[in-house]
Amino acid sequence: MTRRFWIGAALTLPVFLAAMAHLIPGIANDHHAWVNSPASRWMQFALSTPVWLWCGWPVLRRGWNSILHRSPNMWTLILLGTGAAWLFSAAAMLLPNAFPPAMRAHGGVPVYFEAAAVIIVLVLLGQVLEIRARHRTGGAIRALLDLSPPTARRVAEDGSDNEVPLAEVRPGDRLRVVPGARVPADGVVLEGASAVDESMITGESVPVEKTTGDPVTGGTLNGEGGFLLRAERTGKEAVLGRIVAMVAEAQRSRAPVQRLADRVAAVFTPAVIAIAALTFVLWLWLGPEPRLAFAIVCAVAVLIIACPCALGLATPMSLMVGIGRGAREGVLIRGGEALERLEKLTVLVVDKTGTLTEGRPELTDIQAAPGFDENHLLALTAALERGSGHPLAAAITRAAEARSVTIPNAENFTSVTGGGILGRVDGADIAVGKADFLRDRGVLEMDAWAQLAAPLQSAGKTVIFTAVDGRAAGLLAVADPVKASAPRAIADLHALGIRLVMLTGDNALTAAAVAASLGIDRVEAGVSPDGKARHIQALRAAGETVAMAGDGVNDAPALAAADVGIAMGTGSDAAMETAGLTLVGGDLRGIAKGVRLSRAVMANIRQNLVFAFLYNALGIPLAAGALYPLTGWLLSPMIAGAAMSLSSVSVITNALRLRNTRLED
Repeated sequence: MTRRFWIGAALTLPVFLAAMAHLIPGIANDHHAWVNSPASRWMQFALSTPVWLWCGWPVLRRGWNSILHRSPNMWTLILLGTGAAWLFSAAAMLLPNAFPPAMRAHGGVPVYFEAAAVIIVLVLLGQVLEIRARHRTGGAIRALLDLSPPTARRVAEDGSDNEVPLAEVRPGDRLRVVPGARVPADGVVLEGASAVDESMITGESVPVEKTTGDPVTGGTLNGEGGFLLRAERTGKEAVLGRIVAMVAEAQRSRAPVQRLADRVAAVFTPAVIAIAALTFVLWLWLGPEPRLAFAIVCAVAVLIIACPCALGLATPMSLMVGIGRGAREGVLIRGGEALERLEKLTVLVVDKTGTLTEGRPELTDIQAAPGFDENHLLALTAALERGSGHPLAAAITRAAEARSVTIPNAENFTSVTGGGILGRVDGADIAVGKADFLRDRGVLEMDAWAQLAAPLQSAGKTVIFTAVDGRAAGLLAVADPVKASAPRAIADLHALGIRLVMLTGDNALTAAAVAASLGIDRVEAGVSPDGKARHIQALRAAGETVAMAGDGVNDAPALAAADVGIAMGTGSDAAMETAGLTLVGGDLRGIAKGVRLSRAVMANIRQNLVFAFLYNALGIPLAAGALYPLTGWLLSPMIAGAAMSLSSVSVITNALRLRNTRLED
């Protein structure tokens, strides 16, 4: 389509300039003499014929098929309009004496090769834009598959490692997972321990400690430890493989949106054909001599003026301008289908981690015991945490650096998987971890400190306790903060009449706290990736138009299952490739902007469709010769061409108004 468009545009340009040069002041008289010359007519014929027959072949074939299948649509009109313009022009060039003298101007019957060529080129432009957007949907599957490592380290019976292609891994194989590598298959840890980042599956930013007997999922990211894995599920049977299949199925299940232009054309086309046929019959029966010539001219004029040349621009122009307007606001829209569905949005489903929250844990609270100040407690805790690769540890280390706290060196560092860490700092024994971890080591007063931590935990924060020489020294609370833009974004969405539902894999306490603070209408916690997709399908089955906003691979099936997927630009490539809308920088206010933009663009498209048909429809009675009995005047196909041009100008001008659309209240 792209090749046909560019070749067609290059061949059409000189034809268009030759036909329209009379509009340039100062050359009109010379132009009429030249454009009606045999050389000019043959030039226009030679250039427009391949545009109509070869460049427009896919368009003409659709029009012909619509006639064969008795389903008139815009393709039918384009076939009839361009065919009438080209055939009329060819007849005027080859058989000028067959036309009545009244139809001759400046020595010849006017030709309209440019009308056929320009209509074809405009329609091809719209097709190219639509096809490019549609072909990008395959990127979602590629982004998911890229999470699987291409190879795995298979351990032989003698303990040696061999790197093999992932396709050769079978259930029961023992695989070695080194620090920083992706897990090659679903399985169970046989030896070793590590913290594994499972955010692609659970949406949780905090890695999960894994030790002997714990299950691990293929595609997840290993931390600093290493372990031996027994593969249990590979390929399509693995969790990642099932997610890929779910995304593909959800994308295939989407029915193409019924184009408003086709619905209008389904009524408009038969009416135009009937009017053209009636015009031909009436002129042939009641018209003056030469009746046949008058009948042909008037019938052709009806078809030419009725062909909505602006229809090729009505939707693409609005989409191009509207999508560009959204991009300036950090709202990237995949195409017209996403906009059309977003306009009707009634429910927005959101993930928590990375969507409503920053996706980056931060230290939020410090409570120090008597004898310790906050900075001293933070320094002792950071001294041990600096040796850990855990994101919570990174949050504490960052907080110490931000406060310019000097972090001392730690000795005898020991990490206890799932519990905490031990070591010596400045000659003191330090223990950092969960309350039970410190209790098991004889730390006093932990029950009282656990009560102090309860309000923080009820707010969805993770609490870390620190002990010095067997005595509780205080606690630190780490949380994934809500994005600063979230409250305003949710208020904007409520103002637009959209309800919000939170679906998250996080625990119920944290999810409820975030939902309550933001005024979210409904929350579902502990939801798996396929569970999110099922919730969305249930909402759609209840008659809701659903958008899903998420940022992780775990959200990809839900994004694909929703009417419109909305991805955070700070999230995974898989989420962004699946989504119809991407928010650059993850600014949630972009969702409300996207809804406002969709409503503005769809209203603009409907206006354009009116412009695309209005001038043509108003000109049909004139083209049919309605004024001839009273004035003796017939509508020249030149005026029909001008009406088509006017409709195109109106469409372009109207679409450009979207550049100034207000997207914020």
